[in-house]
Amino acid sequence: MKRFLVTALTVVAAAGYVFSTGAITIKGSDTLVRLGQRWAEEYMKINPGAVIQVSGGGSGTGIAALLNGTTDVCQASRDMKEKEYRLAEDKGIKPYRVSVALDGIAVFLNDENPVKELTVAQLKGIYTGAVTNWKEVGGPDQPIILYGRENNSGTYAFFKEHVLDKEDYSDYTQTLPGTAAVVNAVARDKNGIGYGGIAWAKGVRFAAVKTTDDAKAIFPSVETVSNGTYPLSRELYWFFNGPPTGELKKLVNWALSPEGRKISEEIDYVPLSPDMARKNMVK
Repeated sequence: MKRFLVTALTVVAAAGYVFSTGAITIKGSDTLVRLGQRWAEEYMKINPGAVIQVSGGGSGTGIAALLNGTTDVCQASRDMKEKEYRLAEDKGIKPYRVSVALDGIAVFLNDENPVKELTVAQLKGIYTGAVTNWKEVGGPDQPIILYGRENNSGTYAFFKEHVLDKEDYSDYTQTLPGTAAVVNAVARDKNGIGYGGIAWAKGVRFAAVKTTDDAKAIFPSVETVSNGTYPLSRELYWFFNGPPTGELKKLVNWALSPEGRKISEEIDYVPLSPDMARKNMVK
């Protein structure tokens, strides 16, 4: 929280300077917002002339801002959709995608919930409304209370595609604005379940996830996301309008450097491997 406030106050204090000098704006994914804030804070420390403003709102919000020309960097926890690429072409925008980190979509449970693991099929049943009581998945005879993300979230889209097989979420899913809100809700509700990036788990615990009944249940971690054994893993992206140059190029290459990747891991994100990071650097 302190780091967030430092960055926010830096931006506010420099507001007049921001618009007169063309500060870098970063907008989008709520999953990535903490990492974007930390990168911005550390980059400004070593580059005193740089001013960077970071905000969330969801991947869809960031992509819309990129297509409207109102952000320099779009943070997204999903790729752009075909219709978004077509809209970009119509607007003369040339999306340039860079993978900047990895993430595991964790399943959050309250500390009092005795359920230890869930299959992907059970998660689908829970979030489509076919499974409504914890006793159906080895828990107590209590109703399952669903918490999830809003539909402009890349996490919402990933979970719908990879867990729900593109079926609709249950009407009883309580949609919340950001993973922090999902975590807070589950932490207060012993019958609650939620999902989101692993870096946000505070005051809740993870359920291990397995692909089939016979498979080994895997907990999300830096190691299991990095080696691909955790089944709900993904890449996290920065999008630009064309290949970044100047300060933008310097910023993204620094984020992919050993220093930038160390910062990722320090706040519980999963950094790219050294080889993948080098490959993704802008030449």
